[in-house]
Amino acid sequence: MKNLDLNLLPQLQVLLELRNVSKAAERLQLSQPATSAALARLRRHFDDELLVRNGRNYHLSPFAQSLVPLVNDAMEHVQRAARVRSRFDPATSEREFIIAASDYAAVLMVRSLRGILQREAPHVVVDFVPTPGLEGNLAEYSKIDLLVGPQGYGMPGDSKQLFRDSFVAVVDTGNPILQLASPTLADLVSAPHAVGYFGEGISTPADKIFESKDVRRRVAAVVAGFLSLPLLVEGTDLVALVPRMLAARSQRGAEIAVLEFHEDLEAELVEAMYWHPSQTEDPASVWLRSVVQRACAQLHAFFPATTQGMVVAGNTVSGKAG
Repeated sequence: MKNLDLNLLPQLQVLLELRNVSKAAERLQLSQPATSAALARLRRHFDDELLVRNGRNYHLSPFAQSLVPLVNDAMEHVQRAARVRSRFDPATSEREFIIAASDYAAVLMVRSLRGILQREAPHVVVDFVPTPGLEGNLAEYSKIDLLVGPQGYGMPGDSKQLFRDSFVAVVDTGNPILQLASPTLADLVSAPHAVGYFGEGISTPADKIFESKDVRRRVAAVVAGFLSLPLLVEGTDLVALVPRMLAARSQRGAEIAVLEFHEDLEAELVEAMYWHPSQTEDPASVWLRSVVQRACAQLHAFFPATTQGMVVAGNTVSGKAG
C-alpha cells in the first residue's frame, strides 16, 4: 500500500480495459502525457510491461491478464465504499441513481416512480439503463444501484419480488384471426410471429407456451425486448406475445386487439429487484428499494388485470410450424 499511489487504480483499470493510452486518456479525462506517465509508474511498481506492443496495437501481458479480475473487484469495492453514507435525506439529496431494467419494466414503472420522486425527492434523479443480461454476475452491480428483472434465470445478489404479469397475444384489429369464433393455439401457430430476443438460448414464458405443446412458431420478425412488439404488429398480419400490462398500455394508442390464453396455457412473468449484498443496509439503497416497491404496487391501478380480449383455447396442436 505504501508503495502504490491508489489514485493509479482507476487508471490501471481503464488501461487494462482499453489497451490504448490515447483512448484511456480520453476516458479518464486526462492528457495523454499524464496517462503515459501513469502507465510508466504502474510498470515500475509491478515490474511488468502490462501493455505489450503488437504491431500498431497493444495486448495485455500474461501478468496483466491476471490483474484484470483483481483490479475490477478492487474498484467495485472502492466505488461502493465511496457511495455509502450513514444517513440519507431524500428531500434534500441530489443523488443520481441508476436502475438497470428491461424496456418493458422501465415503461411500466416510470409513471408511478416519477410521482413518488416529485413528492418525496424533487432533486433526486433516477436513470434507467438496459440490463447487462439475464446471466450477469455481481461485478455488474458496481455500475448500477438496482437491477429489475425476471425471476427464474439465476440472477445474482439479494432480491425481492415486485409484481406479477402474464402473457397475451396481440394482433392488428384487422387480423383475420379475429374473425374466428373461437381461436385456438393451432390458429396462432399458423400465423407469422414477431418475437422478442433476450440473448442466445434464453426462453421467455411466452416461448414456453409453445414449447409445452412441442410446436414452433413461424417467426417472421425479431426485435430486442418486448416494448416495440405491439406497434410492430399494427397494420400487419403478425402475432406477438407480450406481457398483459404492456398490451393494456399499448391498446390506448394503437389499433391492436388482445387475445387472452385459456387458463391451462397461461404463462406467468414474475419481476423482482436485485442488488449487491453490500447495499442491503445502505440507507440510500434501502430508500430506493422502497420507492421501487411502492411504484410497482400501483401498477395494476394503471394497467388493468383484464384486457377484455378473445380467449385462445388450449387445444392439442398436431404437427409443427417452421
